[in-house]
Amino acid sequence: MSAFLEYHLIQNFAPSNLNRDDTGAPKDAIFGGHRRARQSSQCQKKAIRDRFKSSGLVSAADLGVRTRHLDRVLFDELKAAGLDEPAKFNEIVKQALKSKDKKDEDSGGDKEEKSAPVLSYLLFVSATEVDAMKALVTKHANKLKELAEKKKIKRSDVSADFKDELKDILGRSKAVDVALFGRMLADLPAVNQDAACQVAHAISTHRVEREFDYFTAVDDKGDAGETGAGMIGQVEFNSATLYRYAVLDLHKLRSNLNDRDLTLAAVEAFTRALALAIPSGKQNSFAAHNPPEFIGVCLRHATPLSLANAFEKPVLPRSDLALTEQSVERLAAYEAKLAGVYAAPEDQWLTLDLTGRWPADKGEATSNLDALAQRTRALAAAALEG
Repeated sequence: MSAFLEYHLIQNFAPSNLNRDDTGAPKDAIFGGHRRARQSSQCQKKAIRDRFKSSGLVSAADLGVRTRHLDRVLFDELKAAGLDEPAKFNEIVKQALKSKDKKDEDSGGDKEEKSAPVLSYLLFVSATEVDAMKALVTKHANKLKELAEKKKIKRSDVSADFKDELKDILGRSKAVDVALFGRMLADLPAVNQDAACQVAHAISTHRVEREFDYFTAVDDKGDAGETGAGMIGQVEFNSATLYRYAVLDLHKLRSNLNDRDLTLAAVEAFTRALALAIPSGKQNSFAAHNPPEFIGVCLRHATPLSLANAFEKPVLPRSDLALTEQSVERLAAYEAKLAGVYAAPEDQWLTLDLTGRWPADKGEATSNLDALAQRTRALAAAALEG
């Protein structure tokens, strides 16, 4: 039976600019005909991965690294192998992963680069794969040194043994973040991993307008005759109550990790990280450390159900109810309507509600994040047994 673990969060942020666009403005979107504040899914996933690392929710051995600079990950091993320019290893890997039908197979690869070579794309590798690459570098040290001394490296220069062993290594991923968020290698589809987790762009439950903070800075070493500011500028910001949604395919997560205990540990860690992870944009200026007012976890069996359309008509400010309270009420009412049509009878809810607006008879209430994370893990364990 399918088992989708959904997360529904209502989170109010004080004035902030946590996720900005290319102009420096807070990201937004038109939804239901009204402008809403927005945090991108990529921004949220990066914050979750950072939380995994900074809080120790997942051990370093079970996490991946995403980089175009394998030479920096393997620096000590490459120097020990005699590569005076460790960055040349990136070009060797790039050529080793190329398909035979590439046009530039024998042309020497890309045009000569002015800066140190990097991979063509971000490579998401697990700690297990990194350890295996270290051994690979040691094993092929002499050949790698010879290749690194070439002005241009062709695919045909890289030995078949090295190519085969590298491709085999890239099939050993057992990283929680890779399993959750997936990876794609265009040159090696066999090691692609479909994400077990989908994260929606967070949107405000109400309409928003951008605001501007005009600021000045004083020159501490200015002369007595120098009046006025040493610097002036402005930064855009907003304040918003967001609806956040994510869903885990439990069976896909277990398949990606091929380890039941690690799967359950990943579920618990993800529950904690999702609640606590806040994007870092402009935090030194705004310090918007505002945790969710409501977290609802639902085990779905038929199909995932985003509740974003509860806010197609924006919530309006009222003097007697906070936006967060109204948003939770709206969420509960819409879930009841949608579940009556699309949900399975055995679906289960767990909640952590600081607003007091979620119906008391709808699911199991928890009193703190620790309890919610532990109960979510138990719910996932029972679902995987079923």
